[in-house]
Amino acid sequence: MDFLTLFLIYLCFVLTTFALLCICSGRKESFLVRSVNGASQVLSFVIPTQLQGVTQRALHRLFHTRSCLFVVLHIALQAAVYGEYTWEVFVYCWELQFHILLLLLPYLLLAGNMGCFILCSRANPGIITKSNHASLVKIYAYDGVLFQKGIVCPTCNMEKPARSKHCSFCNMCVQRFDHHCVWVNNCIGAFNAKHFFLYLFTLTAMAATIAIITAAFLIQVVLLSNMMHGSYIDDQGQERAVEILFLVQHLFLTFPRIVFMLGFVILLTLVLGAYCCFNLYLALTNQTSNEWYKSRRYGSSHHLTSQPHDRRDVYKNIYSKGVWKNLKEIFKPPTVLERKKK
Repeated sequence: MDFLTLFLIYLCFVLTTFALLCICSGRKESFLVRSVNGASQVLSFVIPTQLQGVTQRALHRLFHTRSCLFVVLHIALQAAVYGEYTWEVFVYCWELQFHILLLLLPYLLLAGNMGCFILCSRANPGIITKSNHASLVKIYAYDGVLFQKGIVCPTCNMEKPARSKHCSFCNMCVQRFDHHCVWVNNCIGAFNAKHFFLYLFTLTAMAATIAIITAAFLIQVVLLSNMMHGSYIDDQGQERAVEILFLVQHLFLTFPRIVFMLGFVILLTLVLGAYCCFNLYLALTNQTSNEWYKSRRYGSSHHLTSQPHDRRDVYKNIYSKGVWKNLKEIFKPPTVLERKKK
């Protein structure tokens, strides 16, 4: 394998690792975080104290403060995939007379994705300040389970509006907090949720489009070479018909970077597609990732109140107003005036 192939394999490993960390970000009790903490305790017996301190500071810098590292990785991964697509897949497909609009579609999606990325990372997610606190606290009602009236943020020293949360990364409270996305280096809240939704959708479409075009190119190569009707001599000197495994191995040896990129973007499409569907579900039911995660605690247990012991409240999403209105709220967050009219 050449250097570029090894570099792509390394980038795939980095993306998989950080994608898991990204999905679990903001969940202090997640399985991944508990596993890392447990491993750290075991390694603390053999690692020097000074090295432990340096490692802890580095991890705190990466995963508990805002950092541009993931943004750089995000851009590097896109550059690696699009570099391989441009210099090999696009050229080969052009020679095979693929339709030009199909070949240009990934670039159009890239332009849209970069626009959504910039808007999502630069937009105000819904920062709660002393000047807008009085108005934001009136937008959503407290459900009495996940969000209770009178809870004060110890850092911001303000009463938390319903559906808000203090972000430890950005050190601020955010209206309709969803999660902190390290890939855009910003919180996802009421005012940039639409940008994040479009960013995620275009990112999934990019990976799927490149996967389809690359797979179509390799299929075309196989068909033109008539390889499926051929045969080969195995290690024992016997003639065998071409099988799928042999075909994949042959394609990998012939187009190593292209085959690897295909596997990479297929995996990326599946992961992003599942996450995109999950976010669509949240949008249609008017939930945030933070609310969905917190509500799981009440799936098997009831919420105790000051009422008689025979009455117990079960969590219920009081913010859902129907599929169309829920989806509309993502692209047009409600204001105090709109809420008063209802």
